[in-house]
Amino acid sequence: MKKRALTILQYVFFLALGLFLVWWTIRDLNANDRSQIKTSLRHARYFLIIPVFIILITSHYVRGLRWRLLIEPLGYKTKKSNALFSVMIGYLTNLAFPRLGEVVKCTALSRYEKVSVDKLIGTVILERIVDVLSLLVIFGITLVIQPGIYTQLVETLFQNNNSAKSEKTSALIIILVIIGIIILGLIGWMVIKKKKPADIVNLIKSIILRIWEGVTTIQHLKKRAYFIFLTVALWTLYLLCGYLGFFALQETEHYGIKEAFTVLSAGSIGMIIPTPGGIGSYAYLVQKTMILYGLNEGIALAFGWMLWVAQTSVLLIGGLFSFVALPYFNKKRIEKS
Repeated sequence: MKKRALTILQYVFFLALGLFLVWWTIRDLNANDRSQIKTSLRHARYFLIIPVFIILITSHYVRGLRWRLLIEPLGYKTKKSNALFSVMIGYLTNLAFPRLGEVVKCTALSRYEKVSVDKLIGTVILERIVDVLSLLVIFGITLVIQPGIYTQLVETLFQNNNSAKSEKTSALIIILVIIGIIILGLIGWMVIKKKKPADIVNLIKSIILRIWEGVTTIQHLKKRAYFIFLTVALWTLYLLCGYLGFFALQETEHYGIKEAFTVLSAGSIGMIIPTPGGIGSYAYLVQKTMILYGLNEGIALAFGWMLWVAQTSVLLIGGLFSFVALPYFNKKRIEKS
């Protein structure tokens, strides 16, 4: 009962955080900003939704293929369609309950491929480790082609836009508040779980060991080159999605690959923040990123929300379809066999 209450409290907190970020991004929009947003969206090239939809579906298919490679060493050869449907179901679940989708996609695949859920969760942990390492590479590339970009982004995030001068707030205070929240969270966890400081140290050691084991496991894959290729293809598709999104608005069509790298970096952080489906956090970080490149605040916000809506729509449509398709196609397979 306590665990369920804690889960509900956690969900409400992150949903509230997402809604707060939504309010935070629109609170200073004036009548002129709203007018510019309406005009920009009225002349947007909505036909680009089709290639963006194809790119995103392809990226989820590639993720499913890569997941299959991690499952193969366990002695199971899963169907490509089942892997894709399970991935989409997991993403759909994350829209409502952040991080729960990872367990749900393992449960869905386990039901039709007869693979232990515990073993599948192990592969998902490894998959997330690879994603973190890939994101670090993206950060590195972004920093190489645009030195100092992250410093500018941090300064932009810590600005107070209530006045025309955009006076900066104290970054130190914000950092101290974040540290305070983390400390209070740890203390609360220790009290509820009746843990000691040594347990935290052991937990950190366990996480580091698990990450190391995950990284070293990759070298034992039979198709390492193919796994690396799929990983590069996956993040290239993510990058291409943002790049193609520039052409949807007349105000952003002149931006190129270097800006797409920054949008991918900021947007990925926005999706990592455990708000339901990245609501609020994704658009907020993309908005602040595009402001760095001289884009109007209102148009930058519209661009961020446009990208978020496109991705979320694909997850909704693909996820709902997968909920129906997964049992349907497997029923036909069982009947044939």
